Amino acid sequence: MAGATLAHSGVGHLGEGAAPLGELVHELLDDAAERFPDRPALRDGGGVWTWAELDATSRRLASWLRGRGIGRGDRVLVRTRRQRDLVTLMFATFRVGAAFAPISVQMKPFHLAAVVADAEPALLVLDEHEMDLSGVAGAVALSDVLAAATGHDLDRSTTGVIGQDVALLLYTSGTTATPKAVVCPHRAVVFAAAAIARVLRYRPDDVIFCRLPLSFDYGLYQVFLGALAGAEVVLAADAPNAGLLASVRAAGATVVPLVPSVATMLTTLAARDPRPTGVRLFTNTGAALPAPAVRLLLDRFPGASIALMYGTTECKRITVREPEDGDLLRPDSVGPALPGTEVLVVDEAERPVPPMTVGEIVVRGGHVMAGYWRAPELTDRTFRRSPETGEVRLHTGDYGYLHPDGELVFVGRRDEIFKRNGVRASGVEIEAAAQDIPGVTGAALLPPAAGRDIVLFVATDLTPAQVLRELAIRLEAAKVPTDCRVLPAIPLTANGKPDRVALAGRLTR
Repeated sequence: MAGATLAHSGVGHLGEGAAPLGELVHELLDDAAERFPDRPALRDGGGVWTWAELDATSRRLASWLRGRGIGRGDRVLVRTRRQRDLVTLMFATFRVGAAFAPISVQMKPFHLAAVVADAEPALLVLDEHEMDLSGVAGAVALSDVLAAATGHDLDRSTTGVIGQDVALLLYTSGTTATPKAVVCPHRAVVFAAAAIARVLRYRPDDVIFCRLPLSFDYGLYQVFLGALAGAEVVLAADAPNAGLLASVRAAGATVVPLVPSVATMLTTLAARDPRPTGVRLFTNTGAALPAPAVRLLLDRFPGASIALMYGTTECKRITVREPEDGDLLRPDSVGPALPGTEVLVVDEAERPVPPMTVGEIVVRGGHVMAGYWRAPELTDRTFRRSPETGEVRLHTGDYGYLHPDGELVFVGRRDEIFKRNGVRASGVEIEAAAQDIPGVTGAALLPPAAGRDIVLFVATDLTPAQVLRELAIRLEAAKVPTDCRVLPAIPLTANGKPDRVALAGRLTR
């Protein structure tokens, strides 16, 4: 069978001195509070908590939640800019067996009302100044929750929650008209976090600078990885762009998870201020970081390495490329399968294809989540049973191919791969070529649609004609767009990915 496979080893031990893990996400916090009680755990603009303080605060909130009758099978939705408070309320929700849904602060009232109707939460928590948002009747102010929980005893209950219980509902817009939620059981979340930790090897003395929102699973899992390592997590989603590098230095950051937009900001700022930082590791997922951007990042931050990763909320992480700091011998690779998992590339009949052959990326392992909330048809299309074993496998809708040694190359999503003049191309490929052009700081391609050809948007001071001439040097003629539009910057979603909906809207103006 073609695929990248590692033994399905379970969670087990993470390294020397680490205790065996259970199946519940809040046990990550329990273990960190026991092993690293006085080490800093979370820091944001409002202050810092140690692992012991985070543990105690979450237990008081859990006691308050139990007092309100919230428990297994319930949902708790939280939308707040106060990141430390979001994390402690999340762990409290886990402790009582309810599912936690962190909602983006960028979500508009229209979609927020749809999410509330979909989740039917037992508790909806908002920042005080947002209590009048339309469509969210019954919300509770975060300040009132925290004040009410202050006098409660620490919740010491150890029963009632099992690994199959839902820990997280992660709402993602994807390609649907309204946000949909991925159902994430405790067992799968712990498995994914532990497997990622084995490859990235965060350390107790690390400071993780998290510029990513906690409604984005890439950001949220930094808290779980920090707990596994006993590292400090700096929650910096609101850090200003102009001061981003200064914030990284001030935090003493050693690990920086990033998406391409953050990488661009950091390299631009580092060109103006080349003083060294303490960063030893960058990680990237969420959107592909082109090889030229990788090399520029490593050049501007001497001594740092980078781990390129590929994943999807439906199973958290799929591949992780070992951190490296030299030349990228295989710049298109996003690494082998996550420990304890398997990656397959299959054809339309769900048969594995030979190495170096493009097909759909399919995933199996303990990190595959439980489907979509209240969306059985979509769940059945995406989470399918293997024709051979009956095991549930995730059909990602992404396309790529495997090298003979099992390393994966991501080509693009189904709707980003197209034929043009008889030649198959992908948006990822064309965007990477555009970002290889000196002076281009960002690129996003809209694939062909009814009545129009592909359209390339670039952030640059170059003219469209100059960009297209440079692309013709890098790409086959059939892959070079005829429509190139220059912008000051590529619009981004709240998670730092190109906002293709906003770009498509520009075509109608």
